[in-house]
Formats: sequence, C-alpha cells, structure tokens
Amino acid sequence: MTKLVTIMGGSGFVGRYVARRMALAGWRVRVATRRPNEHMYVRTYGTVGQVEPVLCNIRDEGSVRAVINGADAVVNCTGILLEGGKNTFDAIQSKGAGRVARIAAEAGVTNLVHISAIGADADSEIAYARTKGEGEAAVLAAFPSAVILRPSIIFGSEDGFFNRFAKMVQFSPVLPITGGQSRFQPVYVDDVALAAANAAQGLVEAGTYELGGPDTDSFRGLMEMMLAEIRRKRVIIDMPGVLARLTARVLNIAQFLTAGLFTNSLLTLDQIKSLSRDTVVSDGAKGFAELGIDPTPMQMILPQYLWVYRPTGQFLAMREATQTMRGQE
Repeated sequence: MTKLVTIMGGSGFVGRYVARRMALAGWRVRVATRRPNEHMYVRTYGTVGQVEPVLCNIRDEGSVRAVINGADAVVNCTGILLEGGKNTFDAIQSKGAGRVARIAAEAGVTNLVHISAIGADADSEIAYARTKGEGEAAVLAAFPSAVILRPSIIFGSEDGFFNRFAKMVQFSPVLPITGGQSRFQPVYVDDVALAAANAAQGLVEAGTYELGGPDTDSFRGLMEMMLAEIRRKRVIIDMPGVLARLTARVLNIAQFLTAGLFTNSLLTLDQIKSLSRDTVVSDGAKGFAELGIDPTPMQMILPQYLWVYRPTGQFLAMREATQTMRGQE
C-alpha cells in the first residue's frame, strides 16, 4: 500500500514545496490546513486523489489527532512571523510543535520532520527564537528520533522577504531597513523541501540540521542585490535602533487605535531584535553537506520571479538585449 504523509501547514510557503516533493516520490499526501476549501489547488501536485487538503488547526488536539491518524510520516511546517489573535508564537511554535510530536509518537508514526529556524533558542529574549527553541525541545522530548531542520531566511517565488521589499520600492524613493550589517544565508525553498522530503522517507539520520545557501551577505547587501535585479535605484536608509524601535511602537499604537483594521506587518519590536543578529549556519553544525544536497545560488532563482518588479516587467530584458545588440553593430 502507498505510504501516507501528513504535512502540517502544507498549504504554506514551505509546505507546498514539501507536498510536491512527496507526491513526486509516490506518497499519498494530506495537506493539513485551517482553510482546506481555499487550497484545493494542492490536488494538482499529484495524480487524482493523491494529494488532499484536510481541515486542521494545530491549536486543537482533536483535529491534529485526526489528520495524523494512519500516517507513516509527519512533516510540521507550521510557523508564523507575526502574532495575531489566538495565533501567538507560544500557541503555534511552542505548544503546537509539542502537540504534533506527542500525537505523532502516540499514533506510531515512523518519521517526524520539524521545520524550525536558525537561531532557535529556548533562552532567547526574542519571542520568535525562544518559541522556536521551546518547540524543538518539546519535539525531541516526545519524539527523540525526529529530524529538525533549521533554515536561514527562505527565498522563492512566493517568499515574504525579497517580494516584500521589492514591492516597497515600487512606490518609494527610499528603502528603510534596520540591522543592515546583520548577515544572512538565504536558502532556496525547494532545497529545504527536498531535505524535508528525504527525511520524511527515512533517508536522513535523526538530528538537527542547519540549512543555509551558498551565498552569505549582509541585509544591506541583499537589498542592493534585489535592487540591481529589479533595475531600480533607491536610497537604502539603515535606521538606528532608537528610530527603529520608535517606528515599531508607533505602528503598534496605530494597530491598537484602529482595533485591528490596520495590522502592523511592517515592523515589530521582536523583528528589530531578530534583525540585529546574524542568521547563518553555525560553525560545526550539520547541514546540506551531510544531507547530500548541493544548495541553489540566489542568482539562479531571483531573476525567475523578481522581474515583475522591474519598470517594464519582462519587456525590460528584451529592451536591454536590443540595446546590447545595437551597441555591437
């Protein structure tokens, strides 16, 4: 009988790529999501009936148990960058991660893969990093043979990093950032998905792996790369910490005063703390080399989706090619 994998958060950025990889490997795939009716497109990742979206809320014991029941493997891709309502860092990344691992162990699941993040630390003052660390601890306590993957910033056509800043500079002459000297090691989403899929199939030894791409650069350097790719000249302003914190507080106040009509997805105090620290693979950490995966350089992928932010979109490349040909005449 074909094996079954349940992907928690399977309709999200990373989860969708994991679902494709598992379907390609011939597995039946349950895509666990809070709104299955909005994610019917995942069915196209495999043959008829191979990939199915199913209702699940990671905060709810019963629904988690229902989607894990009968699964041979579980991949937990659930995570948030911003808190909202009941979806807090603690509820999703700490308690939720532990709940998935405990139920997976009770259900006799063979392989559990947990997507965490570089910098996860249960003792961190940063709420995001602290709850990621607490989640890892809860996973290992319930399922010691789990594979934990800690990616750096993830990029790809649906990412919330390069896309976010490229949209900003379409309408602004300046690009404000904070923590411009912090170093990042962006990793391609499908490389993370391949690692997760291999682990779900039992092809990876238990343990924690830090995943970073082949290129390391500062936050400012990455923004300069993005601007060059979309052919736009903008002034990058690295806000000092005091100004960044003041901006975050003003945005939080605006969210409070508007009773949630305005959601502060631009800059939070927790994000400022996160951006002040490097997000690169630690010395001596296991990573892609141990997984037998050659990570993809950014320059191979960024042009495939950032072209939409160029002044004339895909036609700019044609114009540049024409100008080059004329210059050679």
